[in-house]
Amino acid sequence: MGKIMVMEHPLIQHKIGIIRRTETSSKEFRELVGEIAMFMAYEATRGLKLRDIEIDTPITKTTVKELAGKKLAVVPILRAGLGMVEGMLTMIPAAKVGHIGLYRDPETLKPVEYYCKLPADCEEREVFVTDPMLATGGSAEAAIAMLKEKGVKNIHFMCVIAAPEGVKALSKAHPDVDIYIGALDEHLNDHGYIVPGLGDAGDRIFGTK
Repeated sequence: MGKIMVMEHPLIQHKIGIIRRTETSSKEFRELVGEIAMFMAYEATRGLKLRDIEIDTPITKTTVKELAGKKLAVVPILRAGLGMVEGMLTMIPAAKVGHIGLYRDPETLKPVEYYCKLPADCEEREVFVTDPMLATGGSAEAAIAMLKEKGVKNIHFMCVIAAPEGVKALSKAHPDVDIYIGALDEHLNDHGYIVPGLGDAGDRIFGTK
Protein backbone atom coordinates (compact mmCIF):
# COMPACT_ATOMS: atom_id res chain seq x y z
CA MET A 1 0.00 0.00 0.00
CA GLY A 2 1.20 3.50 -0.82
CA LYS A 3 1.39 6.05 1.95
CA ILE A 4 -0.30 9.45 2.12
CA MET A 5 1.92 12.10 3.71
CA VAL A 6 0.93 15.70 4.41
CA MET A 7 4.03 17.81 4.89
CA GLU A 8 4.31 19.49 8.30
CA HIS A 9 7.62 21.27 7.71
CA PRO A 10 7.34 24.91 8.87
CA LEU A 11 9.11 26.31 5.77
CA ILE A 12 6.72 24.46 3.46
CA GLN A 13 3.71 25.73 5.38
CA HIS A 14 5.06 29.29 5.43
CA LYS A 15 5.69 29.34 1.67
CA ILE A 16 2.28 27.83 0.87
CA GLY A 17 0.74 30.62 2.93
CA ILE A 18 2.41 33.18 0.65
CA ILE A 19 1.38 31.57 -2.65
CA ARG A 20 -2.27 31.45 -1.52
CA ARG A 21 -2.38 35.26 -1.42
CA THR A 22 -4.11 37.06 -4.27
CA GLU A 23 -1.43 39.77 -4.39
CA THR A 24 1.50 37.35 -4.87
CA SER A 25 3.01 38.06 -8.32
CA SER A 26 3.64 35.39 -10.98
CA LYS A 27 7.39 35.79 -10.50
CA GLU A 28 7.19 35.26 -6.75
CA PHE A 29 4.60 32.50 -7.14
CA ARG A 30 6.79 30.62 -9.62
CA GLU A 31 9.87 30.91 -7.41
CA LEU A 32 8.01 29.76 -4.31
CA VAL A 33 6.44 26.75 -6.03
CA GLY A 34 9.97 25.68 -7.00
CA GLU A 35 11.19 26.15 -3.43
CA ILE A 36 8.23 24.21 -2.02
CA ALA A 37 8.94 21.37 -4.46
CA MET A 38 12.57 21.35 -3.34
CA PHE A 39 11.61 20.97 0.33
CA MET A 40 8.99 18.36 -0.56
CA ALA A 41 11.59 16.39 -2.55
CA TYR A 42 13.79 16.33 0.55
CA GLU A 43 10.96 14.76 2.56
CA ALA A 44 9.67 12.47 -0.21
CA THR A 45 13.10 10.91 -0.85
CA ARG A 46 13.66 10.04 2.80
CA GLY A 47 12.86 6.38 2.14
CA LEU A 48 15.32 5.85 -0.74
CA LYS A 49 17.59 2.89 -0.14
CA LEU A 50 21.35 3.23 0.34
CA ARG A 51 24.27 0.87 -0.15
CA ASP A 52 27.84 0.82 1.13
CA ILE A 53 30.75 1.49 -1.25
CA GLU A 54 34.45 1.83 -0.59
CA ILE A 55 36.20 5.04 -1.68
CA ASP A 56 39.52 6.82 -1.22
CA THR A 57 39.56 10.07 0.72
CA PRO A 58 42.73 12.21 0.62
CA ILE A 59 43.66 10.46 3.87
CA THR A 60 42.61 6.82 3.60
CA LYS A 61 40.14 4.28 2.27
CA THR A 62 36.70 4.38 3.86
CA THR A 63 33.17 3.10 3.39
CA VAL A 64 30.44 5.62 2.49
CA LYS A 65 26.79 5.49 1.47
CA GLU A 66 25.33 6.04 -1.99
CA LEU A 67 21.85 5.66 -3.45
CA ALA A 68 21.22 2.02 -4.27
CA GLY A 69 19.57 0.49 -7.28
CA LYS A 70 17.00 2.47 -9.21
CA LYS A 71 17.66 6.01 -10.38
CA LEU A 72 15.03 8.74 -10.33
CA ALA A 73 12.82 10.52 -12.84
CA VAL A 74 10.53 13.55 -12.50
CA VAL A 75 7.42 13.57 -14.68
CA PRO A 76 5.36 16.79 -14.53
CA ILE A 77 1.76 16.84 -15.70
CA LEU A 78 1.64 19.71 -18.21
CA ARG A 79 1.49 22.50 -17.78
CA ALA A 80 1.37 23.44 -14.10
CA GLY A 81 3.52 20.46 -13.06
CA LEU A 82 6.46 22.13 -14.84
CA GLY A 83 6.58 24.64 -11.99
CA MET A 84 7.80 21.93 -9.60
CA VAL A 85 10.55 20.45 -11.80
CA GLU A 86 13.37 22.92 -11.15
CA GLY A 87 12.99 22.60 -7.39
CA MET A 88 13.05 18.81 -7.66
CA LEU A 89 16.19 18.91 -9.82
CA THR A 90 17.91 21.18 -7.31
CA MET A 91 17.70 18.28 -4.85
CA ILE A 92 18.13 15.46 -7.40
CA PRO A 93 20.25 16.89 -10.26
CA ALA A 94 20.90 13.49 -11.86
CA ALA A 95 17.18 12.75 -12.31
CA LYS A 96 15.81 12.42 -15.84
CA VAL A 97 12.70 14.40 -16.79
CA GLY A 98 9.66 13.17 -18.73
CA HIS A 99 6.44 15.01 -19.60
CA ILE A 100 2.77 14.04 -19.71
CA GLY A 101 0.16 16.29 -21.34
CA LEU A 102 -3.55 15.85 -20.64
CA TYR A 103 -6.66 17.87 -21.47
CA ARG A 104 -10.20 17.45 -20.20
CA ASP A 105 -12.74 16.40 -22.83
CA PRO A 106 -15.54 19.01 -22.62
CA GLU A 107 -18.27 16.40 -23.16
CA THR A 108 -17.09 13.46 -21.07
CA LEU A 109 -15.00 15.59 -18.62
CA LYS A 110 -12.44 12.76 -18.73
CA PRO A 111 -8.70 13.44 -19.16
CA VAL A 112 -7.34 12.72 -22.64
CA GLU A 113 -3.63 12.26 -23.41
CA TYR A 114 -2.14 14.64 -25.96
CA TYR A 115 1.57 14.24 -25.15
CA CYS A 116 3.79 11.70 -23.42
CA LYS A 117 7.58 11.62 -23.58
CA LEU A 118 9.47 9.61 -20.99
CA PRO A 119 13.12 8.67 -20.40
CA ALA A 120 13.96 5.47 -22.30
CA ASP A 121 14.63 3.55 -19.07
CA CYS A 122 11.72 5.04 -17.13
CA GLU A 123 10.36 1.63 -16.12
CA GLU A 124 13.57 1.05 -14.14
CA ARG A 125 13.36 4.34 -12.24
CA GLU A 126 11.64 5.70 -9.16
CA VAL A 127 9.24 8.16 -10.80
CA PHE A 128 7.92 11.30 -9.11
CA VAL A 129 4.82 12.70 -10.87
CA THR A 130 4.30 16.40 -10.11
CA ASP A 131 1.22 18.64 -10.29
CA PRO A 132 0.73 21.56 -7.90
CA MET A 133 -3.00 20.88 -7.44
CA LEU A 134 -4.79 17.59 -6.72
CA ALA A 135 -8.44 18.57 -7.13
CA THR A 136 -10.76 15.83 -8.48
CA GLY A 137 -7.78 13.52 -9.02
CA GLY A 138 -8.74 12.81 -12.63
CA SER A 139 -5.55 14.07 -14.27
CA ALA A 140 -3.29 12.39 -11.71
CA GLU A 141 -5.18 9.11 -12.06
CA ALA A 142 -4.87 9.21 -15.85
CA ALA A 143 -1.19 10.20 -15.85
CA ILE A 144 -0.27 7.40 -13.44
CA ALA A 145 -2.31 4.90 -15.47
CA MET A 146 -0.33 5.96 -18.56
CA LEU A 147 2.94 5.39 -16.73
CA LYS A 148 1.84 1.95 -15.58
CA GLU A 149 0.83 1.03 -19.15
CA LYS A 150 4.40 1.87 -20.17
CA GLY A 151 5.83 -0.48 -17.54
CA VAL A 152 6.64 1.98 -14.72
CA LYS A 153 6.26 0.28 -11.35
CA ASN A 154 7.69 2.64 -8.71
CA ILE A 155 5.53 5.77 -8.78
CA HIS A 156 5.14 8.63 -6.31
CA PHE A 157 2.80 11.60 -6.69
CA MET A 158 3.65 15.08 -5.37
CA CYS A 159 1.32 18.07 -5.12
CA VAL A 160 1.43 21.37 -3.27
CA ILE A 161 -2.27 21.50 -2.38
CA ALA A 162 -4.86 18.71 -2.37
CA ALA A 163 -8.59 18.39 -1.81
CA PRO A 164 -9.83 15.40 0.22
CA GLU A 165 -11.92 14.29 -2.77
CA GLY A 166 -8.82 14.07 -4.98
CA VAL A 167 -6.78 12.21 -2.39
CA LYS A 168 -9.57 9.68 -1.92
CA ALA A 169 -10.01 9.15 -5.68
CA LEU A 170 -6.29 8.84 -6.40
CA SER A 171 -5.56 6.48 -3.52
CA LYS A 172 -8.53 4.31 -4.55
CA ALA A 173 -7.46 4.19 -8.22
CA HIS A 174 -3.76 3.63 -7.44
CA PRO A 175 -3.42 2.23 -3.90
CA ASP A 176 0.25 1.33 -4.57
CA VAL A 177 1.31 4.97 -5.19
CA ASP A 178 2.75 7.20 -2.45
CA ILE A 179 1.04 10.61 -2.29
CA TYR A 180 2.99 13.59 -0.91
CA ILE A 181 0.93 16.70 -0.13
CA GLY A 182 2.06 20.18 0.88
CA ALA A 183 -1.29 21.15 2.40
CA LEU A 184 -4.61 19.29 2.59
CA ASP A 185 -7.47 21.74 2.03
CA GLU A 186 -11.17 21.65 2.93
CA HIS A 187 -13.13 20.60 -0.17
CA LEU A 188 -13.90 21.24 -3.85
CA ASN A 189 -16.42 23.90 -4.82
CA ASP A 190 -19.11 23.51 -7.51
CA HIS A 191 -16.60 24.50 -10.21
CA GLY A 192 -14.03 21.89 -9.17
CA TYR A 193 -11.69 24.42 -7.51
CA ILE A 194 -9.95 23.61 -4.24
CA VAL A 195 -11.18 25.67 -1.26
CA PRO A 196 -9.47 27.74 0.12
CA GLY A 197 -6.86 26.83 -2.52
CA LEU A 198 -5.00 29.45 -4.54
CA GLY A 199 -6.85 29.65 -7.87
CA ASP A 200 -5.47 28.22 -11.10
CA ALA A 201 -1.84 27.21 -10.47
CA GLY A 202 -0.95 27.12 -14.17
CA ASP A 203 -2.24 30.65 -14.77
CA ARG A 204 -0.41 31.94 -11.71
CA ILE A 205 2.90 30.22 -12.58
CA PHE A 206 2.91 31.38 -16.20
CA GLY A 207 1.10 34.72 -15.85
CA THR A 208 -1.78 33.76 -18.13
CA LYS A 209 -4.70 34.95 -16.00
